[in-house]
Amino acid sequence: MKFTQIIEFKTQHIERFNARLDDWIARSEGRRVPHHAVLRQDRDAADVFLLMVEFASHDLGMENASRPETGEFAAFLTSISDGQPTFRNLDVLREPDL
Repeated sequence: MKFTQIIEFKTQHIERFNARLDDWIARSEGRRVPHHAVLRQDRDAADVFLLMVEFASHDLGMENASRPETGEFAAFLTSISDGQPTFRNLDVLREPDL
């Protein structure tokens, strides 16, 4: 079963976030665990973003969470955020193309 983690954070430094994410994508080529990610911005709340990261399974998501580079990225995210990021862990039950 697919697994999705949603990370909600507030920042005024989204360009730094995007640069760091691009760097992580380049450095983790061929060995990264997540297979899909989407960054969304809340239209009704200034500087609020949702990063949705998809994994093939919950086990792979937890494996990713235990990697040192994931901890480093989380520390970076916390450093540019206004407050603590919020994490949601979701099993994907349905995913129809509409």
